[in-house]
Amino acid sequence: MKILIVGSGGREHALGWKLKQSPLVTEIIAAPGNPGLAELGRCVPIKADDARELAAFALREQIELVVIGPEAAAAAGLADALKQVGIPCFGPSKAAAELEASKAFMKEFCVRHGVPTAEYKVFDDAIRAKAYLGDREPPFVIKADGLAAGKGVVIAETRREADAAIDEILFLRKFGTAGQRIVIEDFLPGEEASFFAVCDGETAVPLAAAQDHKRAYDQDKGPNTGGMGAYSPAPIFTDAVRDQTMEQIILPTLRGMKAEGRPFIGVLFAGLMITPTGPKLIEFNVRFGDPECQTLMRRMKSDLAPVLLLAAQGDLAGAPKIVWDERPAVTVVYAAQGYPDEPLKGSVIRGVAQANEAPDVVVFHAGTRVDSDGLLRADGGRVLNVTATGATLRDAVNAAYEGVARIDWPGGFCRRDIAWRALS
Repeated sequence: MKILIVGSGGREHALGWKLKQSPLVTEIIAAPGNPGLAELGRCVPIKADDARELAAFALREQIELVVIGPEAAAAAGLADALKQVGIPCFGPSKAAAELEASKAFMKEFCVRHGVPTAEYKVFDDAIRAKAYLGDREPPFVIKADGLAAGKGVVIAETRREADAAIDEILFLRKFGTAGQRIVIEDFLPGEEASFFAVCDGETAVPLAAAQDHKRAYDQDKGPNTGGMGAYSPAPIFTDAVRDQTMEQIILPTLRGMKAEGRPFIGVLFAGLMITPTGPKLIEFNVRFGDPECQTLMRRMKSDLAPVLLLAAQGDLAGAPKIVWDERPAVTVVYAAQGYPDEPLKGSVIRGVAQANEAPDVVVFHAGTRVDSDGLLRADGGRVLNVTATGATLRDAVNAAYEGVARIDWPGGFCRRDIAWRALS
């Protein structure tokens, strides 16, 4: 099977790494890809959100399965373009991708279909938004409505912080057109977890859960990011919580999307708050989480290729049972100095090969490039994902940081407390 992976980050490298292991896969192609994906196959310089060109390329190359990595590709209608030319695609239609592309749509959908989530209001006017906060107690959760690369959420501890966030999003357009509207939610007490299910429009197969670290710095300080590290399994996500999540969140969403003429195909990523009364939905994403995906791929023992193909073909009920490695996996994100606001690009990175030689370590490329001088350089905010497995979570953490220690990159930084919740 000839597979095209769309995207250029650590998530896509991890998916390619896992798919490459399948005896069914004959070739991996990535668009636009990265140096890590280039080692698995070949990369073509087509942007992830160029649906027309990607569909034309897939048709010319006789691609047998397209796997959508980033949300931007789904929101651009890539799955729709591929459907027109008869190529199976693991990823949602543009209409289904609105679950992530618009937080307002997602919240309204949850109300229509009884999916448990926080109380909310939608605003496009700063004065009215601030007035709404007048008789409410902090903390306040303020979200840009559209796609903001995982960074469009502010948890304001004070009214002053909330007012500033509203102004930054609606007036200063910190997140561009993604911030034309905002969603203000009640803050939910509890612990966050990320849960994933593969869907074919009617059937959902649960995957594993993970927990990530959104804040840039140790002790959960600093601004929100796309994610600075993750671990799986998540101890708080028990079998009972998984069953609740499937019955109360995933399956009602699948039924609701089909009823509304937007059948969901792809991976449904539920960002959850595990509250004293059960799991509640914080947000939906319509793709694998990054860096959660990297931990899941390290733990999945089953062949990923037939699962994605059967989902794309609408035949997931016939998929083999997914088997997981019981050993925990950890991902440490190595980011460029200045991330998330103004990451510094171009610094030289050495030692990735040495890190890959460490026991139980795999390094996924996320924001890198190889220049004409043959040197690996930083080319993004989140640059490398150092992943490791271990007999215990502590062993996996220690192995991941051993991998980090072997990388020579003065221009980078990482959190040193990944998995602290589960280890404390």
